[in-house]
Amino acid sequence: MITLKGMTWDHPRGYDPLAALSREWEAKHGVWITWDRRSLQDFESYPVLDLAKAYDLVIIDHPHVGQITGEACLTPLPDAPEIAAGSLGRSYESYTWEGRQWAYPVDAAAQVQAVRPDLTAPVTTWDEVMRLADEGRVLIPLRPPHVLMSFYTLCANLGHPCQVDGAAPFVDRAGGLRALELLTALAAKVDPACFQMDPIAVLAEMAQSDRIACAPLIYGYISYSLPEATPHRVTFHDIPEAAPGAGPKGSALGGTGLAVSAFCQHPDAAIAFARHAAGPEAQAGLWASTGGQAGHRDAWVSPQVDAGAGGFYSGTLATLDTAWMRPRHDGYMPFQQEASERINAALKDGAFEAALDDLDRMFAATF
Repeated sequence: MITLKGMTWDHPRGYDPLAALSREWEAKHGVWITWDRRSLQDFESYPVLDLAKAYDLVIIDHPHVGQITGEACLTPLPDAPEIAAGSLGRSYESYTWEGRQWAYPVDAAAQVQAVRPDLTAPVTTWDEVMRLADEGRVLIPLRPPHVLMSFYTLCANLGHPCQVDGAAPFVDRAGGLRALELLTALAAKVDPACFQMDPIAVLAEMAQSDRIACAPLIYGYISYSLPEATPHRVTFHDIPEAAPGAGPKGSALGGTGLAVSAFCQHPDAAIAFARHAAGPEAQAGLWASTGGQAGHRDAWVSPQVDAGAGGFYSGTLATLDTAWMRPRHDGYMPFQQEASERINAALKDGAFEAALDDLDRMFAATF
């Protein structure tokens, strides 16, 4: 029997569907796949090279693709038209680099809006966000790298997306200043604990508290939207617009992709499983039914899958389809942490011009 080892991230959404698909795959194909888990923080920052040396299958984040290409630690995957045709916005493209496919998207995400439906209706404008914040009813994850993700989202929604290819400046000055103004005004009205909170911490608090009604920019987690979610269900919706007429465009794309290690001793077996896991049948079937957040459009547009997910997919589809893709070049990943810390400092000291100067310099140094 062929045995493969995989590494995913430590959340039911990241582990349960892979475990279920692996059990089914073993029964049908005689390939045994075991899965280890790492924390969300590690998922966002841990070197993929180290994981590829220890595991055959690795769940990755798309901003790593430039780095992993340079390190030659992943196996390029065959084109998969059945997966590409089901891409949510630029999800499939986000794992394409230098003409090769380095992962198949198994989980699609972007910053969306989370609300407690028993406490408020979804908001559509940033003014509505601020009115809820005035009442102490808003949280937003500001722990790195999530503060940078909100900055990215606001810049793009305002019509000034950040650069991804080394062009100067990193962001149009007027757009960057306005995004910092909006974030600072909100940060001043939320619990300072937000600076230490990631999306899971914010959503856990929303599910518990009868005070917090809205998180306007946060990565969606289907687990909290399921009809049986307790103690209180959180629903997910398109992001509120930061500029009149902007709609939900520009959210910072997230999600995960399933990659195959270049050191894998059974690459054909690993590739076959990865392609199946990201394919339309598995995604709209076992992946969705075992608590996974699907990465294929067939699941997102299925009325049955959407109903089982408490309306998660229909509530956020427009945001996913118009999401903005982060930089992916080799050298970007350290910037993500450093820029997050720099923006957090600016939210506290108000020195916006100096912060944008630093971001320009820091981003240029990544090339």
